[in-house]
Amino acid sequence: MEYCDGEDLYQRIVEQKKKLFSEAEIWKTLIQIVKGLDALHKSKIPHRDLKCANIFMNKDGTAKLGDLNVSKVTKMGLVYIQTGTPYYTSPEVWMNKPYDNRSDIWFLDCLIYEMIT
Repeated sequence: MEYCDGEDLYQRIVEQKKKLFSEAEIWKTLIQIVKGLDALHKSKIPHRDLKCANIFMNKDGTAKLGDLNVSKVTKMGLVYIQTGTPYYTSPEVWMNKPYDNRSDIWFLDCLIYEMIT
């Protein structure tokens, strides 16, 4: 993966507490993350540790998914092992139920909430 010359999204959110993200910034970042997730999910790979600190930013606003060390190719579409950061964990994981790519989508809701507020 190439070097990202900015900070991670978590650092950007902390810095933006005094000045909210614009709607355009939120959409731009969200679309890039969704495209990255789409590429992973088409290969049957859930990220499993999505959090704002794992979204790396370039100074030009480009967002990239990072920290794929717990990602795993799914067999039969479901994963049963809990992993990742509890703060962004989907309800299925908390209930010890099998989960799939939709758990990564749960993170997107958390991300949108954090960027908007």
